[in-house]
Amino acid sequence: MNYSDFLETPLFENFKETEIKEALNILSFRTCSYSKDELIYHEGSYINEMGIVQSGSLRLERIDYQGNRNILAHIEKGQIFAESYAMLKNEPLMIDVVSNTDCEVLFLNLKKLETTEAMKYQWHSTFIMNLLKISNRKNLELSKRNFHTFPRHIRGRVLSYLIAQSRQKKSLQFDIPFNRQQMADYLNLDRSALSNELCKMRDDGLLLFHKNHFQLLNSNINIL
Repeated sequence: MNYSDFLETPLFENFKETEIKEALNILSFRTCSYSKDELIYHEGSYINEMGIVQSGSLRLERIDYQGNRNILAHIEKGQIFAESYAMLKNEPLMIDVVSNTDCEVLFLNLKKLETTEAMKYQWHSTFIMNLLKISNRKNLELSKRNFHTFPRHIRGRVLSYLIAQSRQKKSLQFDIPFNRQQMADYLNLDRSALSNELCKMRDDGLLLFHKNHFQLLNSNINIL
């Protein structure tokens, strides 16, 4: 394994390459490969490992009692998932973790952070702090999703999401990480209703789109 590949991963910010090797070994790392749309973690299960996406991408989703899918987040290369559940005892998962593409995931056993062996290393406190910062950042992302689904009308939800993506990319042209069905699931919308509204917005001169590529046409949108 090339440990230097992890130097750009936020979880190992301010780590030396030798410290990354120590941390991975202490936390009993293992890697697994998954095919597209394969279930990685199932709602209701108990876990003690968090994951780091090594290649491809994942999605966090929940299926309600009527079979409707609700996408909560998109996890890309270098990002982590399930860290909160891995740190807590006897807390069942409230979501499914599913591969969005063919992907490879590295798992770390966070229970090992509580051992005397792990605590003796200098990187231990840095790892905990990085984990806390990432978790806080993810909480903010979930809050943003709540803002996107707050508007009652479809156009309001779509504009809220697309403007946020535009500001994140600092461009009026950008790609989103979802296909049309996934975008509908993320915004709690019916796919047909979403597609119809996108066409109306295009006809009204608000945007252009092709698959997951969008261009906002309103020059008054502040993307900085």
